[in-house]
Amino acid sequence: MADFSSGRPFYNCRNCQNPIALRSDLLSKDYLGKSGPAYLFSHAMNIIVGQKEDRQLITGLYTIADIYCCNCGEVLGWKYLRSYDVRHKNREGKFIIERAKISKEY
Repeated sequence: MADFSSGRPFYNCRNCQNPIALRSDLLSKDYLGKSGPAYLFSHAMNIIVGQKEDRQLITGLYTIADIYCCNCGEVLGWKYLRSYDVRHKNREGKFIIERAKISKEY
């Protein structure tokens, strides 16, 4: 669990305020999720990773797993497990979290 007493900004589950990701782990705000804008993170915490499945996304075919808040069970986005396109291998192991599912704390 991260140390939030340091005053570093982080993102919470909008539903239950459970800490999900640190601001320092945010890689990009230029992604799309099921509900609209989404962020790419290098790490996420306090989540449950669901079953892996192959899914066709805008940029190609990936093996992904949906991610859920470990506190309330809200679907937050997904984790990239495998990219079938060599141009997107850098996404493997990273997390897409939908903007509508999180709130920022300072």
